[in-house]
Order: sequence, then C-alpha cells, then structure tokens
Amino acid sequence: MQNQTSIRISTELLNTLKKFKEDNESYEDVIWDFIEPHLELSKEAKEDIKKSKDEFARGEFFTLEEVKKELGF
Repeated sequence: MQNQTSIRISTELLNTLKKFKEDNESYEDVIWDFIEPHLELSKEAKEDIKKSKDEFARGEFFTLEEVKKELGF
C-alpha cells in the first residue's frame, strides 16, 4: 500500500473538488486529473512534438479543407 498523508484544505476548495468528483472516483483521482497536464512531458512525447513540427515546417500536412474533401464533407 502506498504511503498516505492528510492535507488541510478550505471548505471552498473541498466544495469545488466535489463538483468534479464522480461517484466511483477518489479525491486523489480528481487532484491527479488537475495536476497531470502540468507535469513534464515524456521523452517520447517531446520527440513526437518535434517530429510533428518538422513535418509541418516541410509542408507535410493536410488542411482542414483537404481533409473535409477527402472524407466527403
């Protein structure tokens, strides 16, 4: 089992967390949902972003209009 700790939060923050919490979810899950986007990207994600930027710079992309036409919209 992981170590656990308690933290003090205001009633206002608790009420805000409750708004985001699903019945089958813990408060830890809710907090992780908020902080994960702010954690550093993985090496693989950084490489994928660089690759995508390079492809874009070389003109290797499709416009929205091209995609719509291809899909028949």
